Amino acid sequence: MAMLEYNEVVERKFIVMDGQPYEVLASHVFRKQQRKPVNATKLKNLITGKVTEYSFHQSEKVVQAEIESREVKYLYNNRGEYWFCEVSDPSKRFSVTGENIGPQAKYLKTNAVVTQLTFDEKPMGFKLPITVDLKVTEAPPNVKGDSATSGGKVVVLETGATITAPLFVNVGDVIRINTETDEYRERVGK
Repeated sequence: MAMLEYNEVVERKFIVMDGQPYEVLASHVFRKQQRKPVNATKLKNLITGKVTEYSFHQSEKVVQAEIESREVKYLYNNRGEYWFCEVSDPSKRFSVTGENIGPQAKYLKTNAVVTQLTFDEKPMGFKLPITVDLKVTEAPPNVKGDSATSGGKVVVLETGATITAPLFVNVGDVIRINTETDEYRERVGK
């Protein structure tokens, strides 16, 4: 197991604290007045999904988590269970609950390939692509003069997710969404 110094705990690294795996979401090394440097981090527990803040001091070391990953294909969801299979062998199917996937589950499209993360042989969660392209299935019509009062409208995507998009987005458009921030990025086609 690799040990990380306090200043090596940076974004996108996985660490183990109190026997549980964490992903580092943000880190900032700074000095307060004449004191020793500190690394203020924001950590996400990969099992519970809870985000906490922790400050690593210069004398601290932490164990780097050995996270295994594999590609899996999303099939469908039924009654809160999300079904996946191995990419190379569709007969090897398994299901997980919506809490295990996280809030990005609303962007899962049938046959999408995602990365499953495991720690100590136990499944922990999934890494979805940062951006996905989805078709708009419902969008309110544009009203003349709308653009003077508001900057967007709520549209429904093919997966059932709703996001705020610009007024020019219509039913049938394919738009790109950032799955981490739930924001519209651009229109990519019809």
